[in-house]
Amino acid sequence: MTFTVTAASGHLGRLAVQALLDQGVPADQIVAAARTPEKITDLAAQGVQVRQADYSKPETLTSAFAGTEKLLLISGSEVGQRLPQHTNAVDAAVAAGVKLIAYTSAPYADTTDLPVAPEHKATEEVVRASGVPFVFLRNGWYFENYTANLAPALQHGAILGSAGDGRISAAARADFAAAAAAVLTGDGHEGKAYELGGDEAFTMAELAAEVTRQSGTEVAYRDLPADEYEKALVAAGVPDVYANVLASCDVQIAKGALFIDSGDLRRLIGRPTTSLADAVAAAVKG
Repeated sequence: MTFTVTAASGHLGRLAVQALLDQGVPADQIVAAARTPEKITDLAAQGVQVRQADYSKPETLTSAFAGTEKLLLISGSEVGQRLPQHTNAVDAAVAAGVKLIAYTSAPYADTTDLPVAPEHKATEEVVRASGVPFVFLRNGWYFENYTANLAPALQHGAILGSAGDGRISAAARADFAAAAAAVLTGDGHEGKAYELGGDEAFTMAELAAEVTRQSGTEVAYRDLPADEYEKALVAAGVPDVYANVLASCDVQIAKGALFIDSGDLRRLIGRPTTSLADAVAAAVKG
């Protein structure tokens, strides 16, 4: 049995490879595929097979997926380019005779108004049409989206957003990686679309209160109109297009787009998901 993880040099990809190792999968049965293999030489040192796989270069995908039985297709990061890139990957998986594609999608991908969802929905349709058995891992937001860089919030005493009182069922990247590994190594997941979110949803105000509690620095949540939040992001150095996506996502969060109460993530990983308190503690103590 050979398991291939794409985007293995990224945060989630690395964690997914580690989760497979933690599940007891022999290193030589894991392929870590990355656009820049030089970034994951440490995985090769552990005995993991390292191969080049660039979604925009189909010839690299054909060789990367050779011999693969189960593929974790981690969605690309280039908004606007993901559908053709993912289609290249699915075509290569078909040609390689892959027996399962697990694709990291977006919450409620087929019905949500989240602006990041259309490419995911379209990719799911490509995967379904391929004829290869599949699992859709519809990952909610990562805690790390909020905790990876708390310095500005601590400096200015504020977290900005347009999410209102919308509840966010976030979880740690490691939780989502563990779920992916469980699906790849387990049975009976074919044809499922898992809505994956943390056990305890929180509002942005609750996030700010937790940061305040653990850091000792007063941090408040400032809810802004979407256009003002977008301008603030641009002023902070976020590219225009990405700033618009983030602000538009917050508008949908306020409407409940990231509240996920399926319990799928907890069931897949066999334990409670990472708590808000633990996620903030890890970031504050850094």
